[in-house]
Amino acid sequence: MGSIDLAVFAAGTYFRDYAVGFDSARFRAMVELNLIGTAQCLERVMPAMIARESGQIAVVASVSGYVGLPGAASYGATKAALNVMCEALYPELRSHGVKLSIVNPGFVDTPLTRKNDFPMPFLISAEEAADTIADGLVAGKYEIVFPRKMALAMKVLHALPARVRFALTRRMLKSPS
Repeated sequence: MGSIDLAVFAAGTYFRDYAVGFDSARFRAMVELNLIGTAQCLERVMPAMIARESGQIAVVASVSGYVGLPGAASYGATKAALNVMCEALYPELRSHGVKLSIVNPGFVDTPLTRKNDFPMPFLISAEEAADTIADGLVAGKYEIVFPRKMALAMKVLHALPARVRFALTRRMLKSPS
């Protein structure tokens, strides 16, 4: 097998979690898959790309990594960590000729999101998501984020004063089943 020119890492799962009944074992499982799984993949491809001073890596995180949302403590934490990890790796990888992109999608219609029992604003098709990712990779973008309205809403929510942000996110509370 030849060298890897483009690696896209989209390890991830999601489950809702709550303060009532919070389970550190479930949190650990989410971290193991979403974060450590991605780190293990990076560990395998970065050395060869750095050595040959070429290659492109895309890591799929989520706009959920921008702000803490009720029911997504574990998921959001892993996606925020992926964003920070990539931000830290980006300058060094670029200095070695390796491109790195972080992909932050909003809601994409997939078998995983079809399990959600809450409103998913700005939901897009998997085909539209794939096209957006491909276009962003070809353009060499660092952050590929979509849909724009969802990304903007999450960034604005994060920028609000805590008192206002929590007043809004309190409305998203759902009782554990």
